[in-house]
Amino acid sequence: MVLKTFGWSFAITVLGLVAAVLYGGWEAFGIVAILCVLEISLSFDNAVVNAGILKKMNAFWQKIFLTIGVLIAVFGMRLVFPVVIVAISAKIGPIEAVDLALNDAERYEQLVTDAHPSIAAFGGMFLLMIFLDFIFEDRDIKWLGWLERPLAKLGKIDMLSVCIALVVLAISAMTFATQAHQHGGTHVDKAATVLLSGVFGLITYLVVGGLSGYFENKLEEEEEREHEVEEEAKRSGKKVPAIQLAGKAAFFMFLYLEVLDASFSFDGVIGAFAVTNDIVLMALGLGVGAMYVRSLTVYLVRQGTLDDYVYLEHGAHYAIGALAVLLLVTIRYEIPEVVTGSIGVILIAWSFWSSVRRNKRIAAAEGGSGSSDDKTEVPSGV
Repeated sequence: MVLKTFGWSFAITVLGLVAAVLYGGWEAFGIVAILCVLEISLSFDNAVVNAGILKKMNAFWQKIFLTIGVLIAVFGMRLVFPVVIVAISAKIGPIEAVDLALNDAERYEQLVTDAHPSIAAFGGMFLLMIFLDFIFEDRDIKWLGWLERPLAKLGKIDMLSVCIALVVLAISAMTFATQAHQHGGTHVDKAATVLLSGVFGLITYLVVGGLSGYFENKLEEEEEREHEVEEEAKRSGKKVPAIQLAGKAAFFMFLYLEVLDASFSFDGVIGAFAVTNDIVLMALGLGVGAMYVRSLTVYLVRQGTLDDYVYLEHGAHYAIGALAVLLLVTIRYEIPEVVTGSIGVILIAWSFWSSVRRNKRIAAAEGGSGSSDDKTEVPSGV
């Protein structure tokens, strides 16, 4: 199972490290290995959240996620995206941006760093909306019940998550504008760009998430009537074309996954400059790491890990909320990548430990009463 799921990741790792040695020797080998570990540590929560979405998709779309999705993640976000950012911020053509990345790495790094506030605003808002919509939803299974119960009640207020997100964005933009003014106003104009980028992040979430949710609901409605439809089809000798609906649902969930991955990759791309400003080594290291994140996502789905450890999804969404806040804070303040990565790992590890404790309590209760009717009501003890 492990080899089948992670086989391509192992192969890409070997190819990536060999390419690094051929490109820049053993020093490049070390840099690529570090970037790979960096990407995995920063994106583990991404894999858990992805698994919650991917388990609703069939084997075909899981393969699409591991093939076309990887191409988008590796070449799109880890290679093309930084070049596009440089081209837009420096107002130059894409070919010039590539030439700059290959021949003037320091200038290239500076341009990407200058574009970070806008990137952080977009990604931060997208991730913040994911977190807010999660904690405001009333769920049968609660991890931090003392917090999630009152928030679920507040979630009954329409558009509350959007209002909170816009307030947070306004505060972030105003804070950035104040800092720019204190430093002589050299970046005051960028405050408006930060605000606009954040609004686009919010709109992207609402559009992609809304379409995904709509078609997912339509698919669930179709599945509820599936038995009746099959019986009718057998009597009439015809087949009802439900594949098209499933395809639409899967497509928009796939699109949602890609935007989600893009938002998660922002901190990895920016953090990679702390290790190297060589675009080739950056693409190799982050690309190999992205492969493992995707393989881990599929592994979690096929092993049913989220069903066995029910608080993992909670921990991942809390990690998303933490990352969203950190991204918005980095608009003004610099935060070490080790902090960003460790918070996500700690939250997921905590949720995993809570899940293990819950499973032990359920097993003990079943052993004593022989009943599991209250399985979802066993308190988390956290």
